[in-house]
Amino acid sequence: MTNRITKLFNIKYPIIQAGMVWNSGWRLASAASNAGILGLIGAGSMYPEVLREHIQKCKKATNRPFGVNVPMLYPNINDIMDIIVEEEVKIVFTSAGNPKTWTTWLKEKGITVVHVVSSLKFALKAQEAGVDAIVAEGFEAGGHNGRDETTTLTLVPIVKEQISIPLIAAGGIATGRAMLATMVLGADGVQIGSRFVASKESSAHEAFKNAVVNAKEGDTQLTLKELAPVRLLKNDFFRQVQELYKKSPTIEDLKNLLGRARAKKGMFEGDLYEGELEIGQISGLIHDIKSVSKIVEDIVTEYELAKKNLSKL
Repeated sequence: MTNRITKLFNIKYPIIQAGMVWNSGWRLASAASNAGILGLIGAGSMYPEVLREHIQKCKKATNRPFGVNVPMLYPNINDIMDIIVEEEVKIVFTSAGNPKTWTTWLKEKGITVVHVVSSLKFALKAQEAGVDAIVAEGFEAGGHNGRDETTTLTLVPIVKEQISIPLIAAGGIATGRAMLATMVLGADGVQIGSRFVASKESSAHEAFKNAVVNAKEGDTQLTLKELAPVRLLKNDFFRQVQELYKKSPTIEDLKNLLGRARAKKGMFEGDLYEGELEIGQISGLIHDIKSVSKIVEDIVTEYELAKKNLSKL
């Protein structure tokens, strides 16, 4: 399964394990890389020195390529980028910010740069900034999301039509059939998040993993668009947000309700009531917690079978 993405990252399969806050530490990233895909450490929930520790442990756990996902609105962004260079990480996925800010600096250090976008407008800006590839993430995705609510099925071909660099599809992908579907639409590879949350190697709390497994269609919704749109499992905190909306809240009201460390409380500490439980719509199709190697094996097997069946049509 060789294409532009496998060549770019020197991986066996064109699959990227998404860098997700509180879910993707070194165990998940190294397991993903060892399974033949690209593992990403999620720096968004890590203090700089914690990130350094995860990078060092990941290097000891795998001799295959891995990268770091960096939300560029991170307050310690300069320290994070310096650590990435010092630890000789060769792949960086950036998100939540202007790709022009760091792309040239990173590429001058010999680092492959990928930027995550939710619209054609930002895809073109990322290509202009000189990134090596783009992740086009649809509205189905968990966590922080695009304001335009463009679905993956729509976004991927629209972006593909306008860019020339490799394209990675994300949002609503957890199976080999979904992987094939997005590649038929023009993607060169896929980035998968929610399916890897419900893995044995994920750093998510077991209670959160089980909540993902038990989720049904319609159990997630995008909210808090006035702050930063985020897709959450519907729990007590989510219902508090909905009740507050009935009172026409100010942005300050929403910030006060959100408070601090609510995502950590939910995903990492397992508070299913007051925590922020970020997960994608595809959670309704995730029914078990498996090892990363088994997840990858199942996705690839299903992809190959679906591709074979498609050729018979």
